[in-house]
Amino acid sequence: MGVSVGVLDHFNIRTRNLADTVRFYEDILGLEKGARPNFAFPGAWMYSEGKAVVHLVDISKTEEPQKPDSGVVHHVAFASYGFDGMKKRLEQKGMAYDSRQVPGGDLWQIFVNDPNGVMIELNYEAAKEETAAAPAERRDDVGAR
Repeated sequence: MGVSVGVLDHFNIRTRNLADTVRFYEDILGLEKGARPNFAFPGAWMYSEGKAVVHLVDISKTEEPQKPDSGVVHHVAFASYGFDGMKKRLEQKGMAYDSRQVPGGDLWQIFVNDPNGVMIELNYEAAKEETAAAPAERRDDVGAR
């Protein structure tokens, strides 16, 4: 029998800004706040296509310091669709973002930061996108951001 770690299930953010963070994932990325187990600490679970992919823990009433960014985790990526629609949504919400085409043209990307400084990477299969114009091909490392 083979062994595999499988696919990413979710990521967790510990935040002092729960309401703003929920609002970002709902209003900007289009996730939905949904059911969450009755833990002994406050938080929220954010769903995409019926799956809780972002877990939020509210640390505002604790002594735990808010980390200024995502620490050693550079970014979190989602396989996405609707490239033009997401760009339009980000522009309407006044969100700064970076869009690019991975060298070779098969993958388009959008990068945006959440209120906690977590970089979110949205990946789009170019062949599945209906758009008038592809983003510029970029060879630079997004890690320079």
